Amino acid sequence: MYLQKRNRILRKNAAIRSMVAETTLTPDDFILPVFVDEGENVQFEIPSMPGYYRYSIDLLLREIKEAWSLGIKSVLIFVKAKDEEKDNTGREAWNPDGLMQRTVKSIKNALPDMVVMTDVALDPYSIYGHDGIVKDGKIVNDETVEALVKMSLSHAAAGADFVAPSDMMDGRIAAIRKALEEGGFTETGIMAYSAKYASCFYGPFRDALDSAPGFGDKKTYQMNFANRKEAVTEVLQDVSEGADIVMVKPAMAYLDIIREVKNAVNIPVSAYHVSGEYAMIKAASKIGWLDEDKAIIESLTSIKRAGADLIATYFAKSAVKILQG
Repeated sequence: MYLQKRNRILRKNAAIRSMVAETTLTPDDFILPVFVDEGENVQFEIPSMPGYYRYSIDLLLREIKEAWSLGIKSVLIFVKAKDEEKDNTGREAWNPDGLMQRTVKSIKNALPDMVVMTDVALDPYSIYGHDGIVKDGKIVNDETVEALVKMSLSHAAAGADFVAPSDMMDGRIAAIRKALEEGGFTETGIMAYSAKYASCFYGPFRDALDSAPGFGDKKTYQMNFANRKEAVTEVLQDVSEGADIVMVKPAMAYLDIIREVKNAVNIPVSAYHVSGEYAMIKAASKIGWLDEDKAIIESLTSIKRAGADLIATYFAKSAVKILQG
């Protein structure tokens, strides 16, 4: 049988497959999300995220130093506020001595070159579990943006390299950029959650921070998962308002959106491999339905192949260890 072209030649063995691979994962691709709690020597496993923990700052530093030793250069911080610190204003979010601010300072003191990103949203601090201020049963936009600006400035003052607004309020990127410029924080970047969908895949994360909405849902501000063009509109607006990096969240169920966004912008694109996606792989591997290591690498490769320059993933450390053999 004569064939002009035999495509299988480039799949002949592992060396050739590796040599011609179009997509390659490296530690530089990953952002490690971390959960922080008050106290000392505190390590709390999140039930719906097996193998993942909420740490006090002292133990968190140990984890971050390990990540750095593996070549992971960025962390994204989320904090669990005490119940008594929660209200409908979010004022604890910009407390200069708050848990987030102390965490940022501790990381930068221990590892000055680690890129520290901070979550900017009110849900961990809200008695209602929403990303914004509530009035008459509705999440109000403009007053929430004012709170997010205060929050972002406090994170920048603590030493954050990037603030990461995850709230999906209109106009918040422009307001934060203006405040950072006027406040003298001209080297603080913004990683905007630009296309964040109202997804069922966030459940374990909300367990981690006790931040599930106390009423209704988040569909009036997070995006409808049926929409594709709207994501590009949101992203382009954030770019025009001063975002340095844009994000698509979740990742695996939204690979088409990642590609659309990548094609539309000339700045780095990040994607969040979210808690539900983590939990599914963990659950299926536990009962032997798939190989966890292979599922991790295939999933993350698919996200990068779709166009993500950066991937926030709870598998960051595991992935690097797998890649390093």
